[in-house]
Amino acid sequence: MRKIIEYFIRYHVAVNVFILAFFVFGIIGALSLKSSFFPLTESKIINVSIAYPGASPQEIEEGIVLQIEDNLKGLKGVDRVTSTSRENSGSITVEIEKGESLDFMLLEVKNAVDRVPSFPTGMEPLVVSKQEAVRETISFALSGKGIPLVTLKQIARQVETDLRAIDGISQIEISGFPEEEIEIAVNELDLLAYNLTFSDVATAVSSANILVTGGNVKTVAEEYLIRANNKQYYGKELLNIIVRATPDGKVIRLKDVAIVRDRFSETPNATYFNQDLAVNISITSTNNEDLISSADKVNDYIEEYNQKYENVRLDVVNDRSITLKQRTQLLTENAIVGMILVLLFLSVFLNTRLALWVAFGLPISFLGMFIFAAQFDVTINVLSLFGMIIVIGILVDDGIVIAENIYQHYEKGKKPIQAAIDGTMEVIPPVVSAIITTLLAFSLFFFLDSRIGEFFSEVAVIVILTLVVSLVEALIILPAHLAHSKALRAQVVDENPSKIKKFFSFMRVINTGGDRLMAFLRDRVYTPILNRVLKYKIFSLGVFVALLVLTFGSLGGGVIGVTMFPRVASDAANIELVMPAGTNVKITDSIISLIEEKSFIVNKELTEKYLKGTGKQLFENTIVEISSSSGARLRINLLPGEERPDEIKSDLITNRLEELVGPVIGTERLIYGSGGNFGGSPVSVSLLSNNIEELKASKLELKKYLESNPLLKDIGDNDPAGIKEISIELKESAYLLGLDLRTVMTQVRSGFFGAQAQRFQRGQDEIKVWVRYDKNNRSSINDLDAMRIITPTGERVTLKDIASYSIARGDVAINHLEGKREIQVYADLKDPSTSATDIMDDIKTVFIPQLQSKHPTINASYEGQNREKDKLVGSLGVAGPIILILIYITIAFTFRSYSQPFLLILLIPFSLTAVAWGHWLLDFQVNILSLLGIIALIGIMVNDGLVLIGKFNSNLKDGMTFDLALSEAGKSRFRAIFLTSLTTIAGLAPLLLEKSRQAQFLKPMAISISFGIAYATVLTLLVLPLFLSFSNTIKKNSKWLITGNDVTKEEVERAIKEQNEADDH
Repeated sequence: MRKIIEYFIRYHVAVNVFILAFFVFGIIGALSLKSSFFPLTESKIINVSIAYPGASPQEIEEGIVLQIEDNLKGLKGVDRVTSTSRENSGSITVEIEKGESLDFMLLEVKNAVDRVPSFPTGMEPLVVSKQEAVRETISFALSGKGIPLVTLKQIARQVETDLRAIDGISQIEISGFPEEEIEIAVNELDLLAYNLTFSDVATAVSSANILVTGGNVKTVAEEYLIRANNKQYYGKELLNIIVRATPDGKVIRLKDVAIVRDRFSETPNATYFNQDLAVNISITSTNNEDLISSADKVNDYIEEYNQKYENVRLDVVNDRSITLKQRTQLLTENAIVGMILVLLFLSVFLNTRLALWVAFGLPISFLGMFIFAAQFDVTINVLSLFGMIIVIGILVDDGIVIAENIYQHYEKGKKPIQAAIDGTMEVIPPVVSAIITTLLAFSLFFFLDSRIGEFFSEVAVIVILTLVVSLVEALIILPAHLAHSKALRAQVVDENPSKIKKFFSFMRVINTGGDRLMAFLRDRVYTPILNRVLKYKIFSLGVFVALLVLTFGSLGGGVIGVTMFPRVASDAANIELVMPAGTNVKITDSIISLIEEKSFIVNKELTEKYLKGTGKQLFENTIVEISSSSGARLRINLLPGEERPDEIKSDLITNRLEELVGPVIGTERLIYGSGGNFGGSPVSVSLLSNNIEELKASKLELKKYLESNPLLKDIGDNDPAGIKEISIELKESAYLLGLDLRTVMTQVRSGFFGAQAQRFQRGQDEIKVWVRYDKNNRSSINDLDAMRIITPTGERVTLKDIASYSIARGDVAINHLEGKREIQVYADLKDPSTSATDIMDDIKTVFIPQLQSKHPTINASYEGQNREKDKLVGSLGVAGPIILILIYITIAFTFRSYSQPFLLILLIPFSLTAVAWGHWLLDFQVNILSLLGIIALIGIMVNDGLVLIGKFNSNLKDGMTFDLALSEAGKSRFRAIFLTSLTTIAGLAPLLLEKSRQAQFLKPMAISISFGIAYATVLTLLVLPLFLSFSNTIKKNSKWLITGNDVTKEEVERAIKEQNEADDH
């Protein structure tokens, strides 16, 4: 190592070539980085999609879901299995454990599905696929006054084709319309008149509307293909199909017995943009597409399109690139201000030339990181930029220690090159150890199992890459520059100094002032306090322990708020309306439209109050989506966060809107969601049991319990009341006529649901051809009564003569979690600043045990944020101790001591005092991100202690007494420790003082690091010497107890033992 460092110091041209390479490849690397809203994470979910037209949830559960779930049990690598069985369809979600290959698990799940011996007839083929991570880039609405939905859809398809031709855009989804189909609508009288059945009509269509090849004819001269092409793609082209031809020459065509129409399916699906009928077009980015450039290209296309056409227009609904650009700019500004502050402090407290060479490490380290970043799938996003901000202050730490040490060697009279070599070599062990401990602490992020863990592993990648490069810079580039810089030269007085020289001479005056301040702090403030601390050891330790106990008391007593997850700033409000299943779509539409009208009043009120005179409206647009006859959603997109005052949060809008709308009678669920719950609902409990009565009763009790809590709102569940079902039972007379329930239900299904005659592809749409009663013939229960059922002998009898029926509500959906039936009950917090932790603890310890005493079959699983927290804490419990042991080994290896690393790690819990009170001071709650900040803090904290202990050991070897070595170590390393902490805090200071809403999400982590480091400086300079003193007393007394000999304080220290052992040899 010495030879490498010596080579670069003596031949600094080699260093300049090194720097040039960093600059060239770093800039290329930086330009190749893509942008994304959040870090790119691989999906860990496999979906099994079930389509079974006309089947009830129970049929899908019993016939398909249970069989697949049974085969998935015990499959290695599966975290858990959930499923939902709905009317006509179902889905099974398989969550994969962290670290497992998704492609391999996809094969395993497919094999498990294939092992099911049989599925019900009529079911469509199962689709097993991995869930792709959807990263919304930009969405826009296509609308036009008086333009029908069919035309809007056709235009949207053309827009889609145009966009696919643009490079870098591949994922486009069009929504806001039902599926297209061809309906062959027959009525009872025509079937009776012509003696036809539904299956006759369906068979005639499927047999005639074909394109078939019938082989070939080979003549002597040439070859001919035999083909029948009677394939038609639109309803009107099917009218002349012959349904039946009789021996007496009568031909019955389709147009004689049915009305054929091209239409949208009867399942409502519509989107309204600012109250106009619209089609929504969403563009999402894949992992290898750039969010900002994709959004820019789409915006250019929209502008061009709107200039070209007048009657239709494209309006941007939501552009994520605007928020990303704003956040990127915000964090970049904070990073630049942080760098300037770091340089400023370095210039004041270090020789200016030294400071500039130390600060030169910043761009070099970042450029070095950019060279490798793309290999680790790093993108420019909020969290990678945050990682860069964290690392600004840490980067210069090793540079400060090396530069200061080189300067001390120069002051002892050594030549610059020799001072650079000796100064660097002396501090290599603590500097390398400091970097390794920081890397180890940040590497813990890679082992955290949860969405937060996945996101923040990008922060760790940035920090680790940058620190590794900074170590190379500090050991090779920095000493070489210092050895040849004017910092290590005698100052020559110049009679006519240049402006640069004048600047440096002015800075020397500033440095003198900085030195005086440092000397004052060290000699007049620090030394007397250290002496008192070492004199009154028990009292001093008692003070720090008391502060720690007070902190834990304040956290437990609610003085300092604690919550699981922070709220993410949201630029939208989402109102979700669910009516009882089977509600007429007109009723659902009228309620959501009423809420939208009231939202315009909220917009007017808040715009006048907060945005008067700006010419801006608070609401950018409103989108109403009607997804079924009983479900609708209103999305209100607000001005981007940086363009509206901080007082306007999305929950302000939803609370005012809820107030204006008032109670709405008859809804199943009406949720005014203000968004921003990271990791799911703050309160979410899944009740599990195969006893359905107990499960339903438990759901009602839990909802009632949550409704009685004044802190909660938007209480809902995933088990709404089902649609009203007409349950048919056959009379005895039916069996006498040779009928059975299956025959009757097949005919009823054909009439009221439809017999599928055909399905084919028409452009990008799959078209199904249905034969069923015309809508007028199936719009009342009387129509069901009057339906003619055909008996085996060909007779026709009305349904009411052979069957009776009752009406009751069924299930909308049947949910499973880990093979058991599940009902999930969830709620949101009225005030985001309140803590869900206490509410969840109360549910776990009080409510659920009471519920289980009444309903013994019930089990509870805690979902949403609680599950994310459990996954995170669980993985932390496994990986955390291992990382701590590795940090201990690293320090023990450096100092060759068992006790000193332990004393350093013992400082960590004490730093929690500042972390907690820092949150209280800045009015933040301690949350999961604060915990991640503490993890990062561990690595940084240990660094200062390493420097102090290293100096203490070398003082002992130089022959100082224990007490003198301890106080001198504190004094001589005061400047380095003070300055490294100051630069770390300075790098984060702009972010801490940032009032912008966009930065609030990241602040808890910044608070943990900066307040923790500030307090860790005090701990390192005062409590660490105290611990070393206690440790020495224990070792000295233990030695006396064991041997009976009275030994000196110095003799029991590892540094002296090593020295004595070396002398003996």
